[in-house]
Parts: sequence; structure tokens; C-alpha cells
Amino acid sequence: MSPKPGQVDRAGLVHAMSDIFEGLKAAFWLLVALDRDLVEITLRSLQVSLSALVIASAIGLPFGTWLAIRRFRHRRTAIAVMNALMGLPPVVVGLVVYMLFSRTGPFGVFGLLFTPAAMIIAQVIIITPLIASIAHQSMRELWADYHDLLISLNTGHWQRIRTLMWDGRRALLTASLAGFGRAIGEVGAIMIVGGNIDHATRVLTTAIALETGKGDFALALGLGCVLIGLAIVVNLAIHRLSRTERDGRW
Repeated sequence: MSPKPGQVDRAGLVHAMSDIFEGLKAAFWLLVALDRDLVEITLRSLQVSLSALVIASAIGLPFGTWLAIRRFRHRRTAIAVMNALMGLPPVVVGLVVYMLFSRTGPFGVFGLLFTPAAMIIAQVIIITPLIASIAHQSMRELWADYHDLLISLNTGHWQRIRTLMWDGRRALLTASLAGFGRAIGEVGAIMIVGGNIDHATRVLTTAIALETGKGDFALALGLGCVLIGLAIVVNLAIHRLSRTERDGRW
């Protein structure tokens, strides 16, 4: 008999809690045993996401800072477009990258489709606008404080950008961290361009999607716990570095 509106399905709740417990137990044993597949998938997830983060940060951080200090005719339009691109649907990005690097696409000759390189390219496209937008917001406030000083010193644009990026490095670190958070949890685009190939392009998010589709919710939840734990560890590491710098230890 189905539960009445507003009435909790206790059997379903018990079953869900059992799945969650089994998932936590699976995650624990996977970590304790250092499961070979888990280690491989985790390292590949880090490889793809961190590579994309480095490239996106190298593009987005200077660009966001440049937008904060540069005045030109269509500046507001450029900022609006950048902010709009923060909401790019990952599956659309994956589709575009797929078409560009497919055999009939303009870059098909490179043979990058269904490789980690294609996954990195898709993630770079997704997270660069996010990093640039957050960097722009942070640097715009810092530029208001530095404007008169840097103008009086007759500095060039790149000197101003370097100065703001160095003094605002903690804020930029936060922008990069936000980009990493989106990259490590991305599934739609990398599923399309990577293909979720075992021992080749399978990462934590695509493995979770696969196990969920197979009905192995315990393992899927176990992998999800590993993914959450990985994100927490990276966040704590970044926070620790930021705190160490603030305390003047390096």
C-alpha cells in the first residue's frame, strides 16, 4: 500500500539508509585496501581536473584582472558575456568539443577524442569563465585601493596586473579553488568527449554514473564518498597554504 501524502515511507527510508551505510562501508574498505581501480580512477580524476585548472587559471586570472583595470568601449558587454558563460551547460560544451575533435571535425586529425586531453579541453572551457569572473570581482575591489598609487607611479598595464595579482593572490586562490570544485565534479562533458573507457578515461564522476546505471548503489555511493573526501582534502590543503602565507611563514 502506498503511503498517504505527507506520510513517510518507512520501508523506503530504511532501505535508503541501508544503501547509505553499505556505501560508506564500501568506501572505507576501498580506501583501506587501496583498491587498484580506485587509485587509478582517483589519480586520473586529479590529473584531468588539476591540468584543466592550471590552464584555466593561467587564462582566467590575468584576464579577469585585466578587465578590472582596463577601460574600453565594450567593456561592460565583455563582462556580461563572461558572466553569462559561467552558466555554460556542460553537455553542450561536451557536444561542441566532440564535434570539433571527431574524425569529420576540423581538429579530428589530432586524434584527441576519447582521451584525457579532450576531457581537459572541455573542462578548461567550462571553468575558465568562472575563474575569470571571480577574479574580476576580487581585483575590481583591489584596484579601487591601488588605482591612485599605481597611476601616480606611471606603471604600465602589465605592471599593474602583476601587482594586483600578487597582492590579491589569496582572492585569486579562492577563484581557482572554485574552478577546481566545478571541474572535479563535472560529468556531462567528460562523459561525451571521454567515453568513460575503463583504464583510459574513466574518472570518479563517470564511474559513479556507471555504477548507478548498473544498480550498484553501494559502490556508487562509496565512490561518491571518495570524491567528496578528495574535494575536502584539496580545500583543506589550499586553506592551509593560505593561512601559512597570511601568518608570514613563507
